[in-house]
Amino acid sequence: MSSTSVQGEQFRPASRVASQKQDVCGYNPPKFITDAAKDALDKVDCNQYAPTKGRPRLKKAIAKAYSPLFGRDIDPDTEVVITTGANEGMLSAFMGFIEPGEEVVIFEPFFDQYISNIEMAGGVIRYVPLQPPKNGGSEVSSAGDWTVNMEALEKAINFKTKMIVLNTPHNPVGKIFSKSELQAIGDFCVQRNLIILSDEVYDRLPFTPFTRIATLSPAIAARTLTVGSAGKNFYCTGWRVGYLIGPASLIHYVAAAHTRICFSSVSPLQEAAAVGFEKAEEIGFWEQSRKEMKGKVERFCAVFDELGLPYSKPDGGYFVLANFARVKLPEDYKFPPHVAERPRDYKLAWFLIMEMGLAAIPPTEFYTKENMWMAEDWLRFAVCKEDDVLEGAKERLRGLRKYMS
Repeated sequence: MSSTSVQGEQFRPASRVASQKQDVCGYNPPKFITDAAKDALDKVDCNQYAPTKGRPRLKKAIAKAYSPLFGRDIDPDTEVVITTGANEGMLSAFMGFIEPGEEVVIFEPFFDQYISNIEMAGGVIRYVPLQPPKNGGSEVSSAGDWTVNMEALEKAINFKTKMIVLNTPHNPVGKIFSKSELQAIGDFCVQRNLIILSDEVYDRLPFTPFTRIATLSPAIAARTLTVGSAGKNFYCTGWRVGYLIGPASLIHYVAAAHTRICFSSVSPLQEAAAVGFEKAEEIGFWEQSRKEMKGKVERFCAVFDELGLPYSKPDGGYFVLANFARVKLPEDYKFPPHVAERPRDYKLAWFLIMEMGLAAIPPTEFYTKENMWMAEDWLRFAVCKEDDVLEGAKERLRGLRKYMS
């Protein structure tokens, strides 16, 4: 027995790091980005430490790209910080503002990395579930039909609450929070003096009108940190280039925490990302990307229409939730113990992998135990794949007919 396996048994990991997952795009970034990365490797300064807050060219490119979207001039020196992926950026925000015992409100279902990041900062999490569509199990619905219960949000707030986390477009639901929803949440945060961390990493893939909460009023903007991801924007998640935009009074402390966590982020890939932001609008990349992803969603969801399986049409991003209540798993099917004890969506996901050769994510993983019942008939699919992969997946899904009622 190796020493590695002995240590693995002897030293049990902390729960906050024991379950890690990732989503992977199925194709390369655009050529103008990869060419820029190759060029950056030939530059001496790009092969040395980047400034802790990010390479100036990238900060300027982000400020220029986002100033029109925010309706104001963004200062690249004081209102932008570059991080090692959006996830590390959010960890830096939690580390910069959350003291042990202070509370953070998140909406269920949630991106699972929020949990470990908040817990590492010593924070306590309060959960507010999005209400699923009433007829989501019997008919096609919109991701926008997953709604915010403002009364539940108010009940989750107390004197220890420091921050609210938003995710729009949302993973895994694909919901874009409406302007009225964001206004209500933003006004509430102003009244209760809360920081807003708005995770907008899928901001370049909206299929319906998209509002940024930081644009709603000066008072809301003054407490909002907007999270972005060059990796998501340009389909190069392995580059780990993220960024936060916000008022200097907030960005200062995010940058301070980022410096302690990883000092600085990968320099040549920051330079390449800068080229990406400089060229994307000019060459029509954002619109092309949005149209292509919307087309992938529509083509993939056609198989659910064909099978009569309800699904939630995403407002943006590249995830689709489909409802498998009509799929009847064989009563005598042998699931391994670690799957048999989990909710139905885990069994569905296991069955799809083993019998259909198709991978999907069980969304109860994005819920607390108390609210897993909301998602146990759903599965999440990622459509950020080549078209031939999606067509192959559709063909495999057609094999479910014999298991449907």
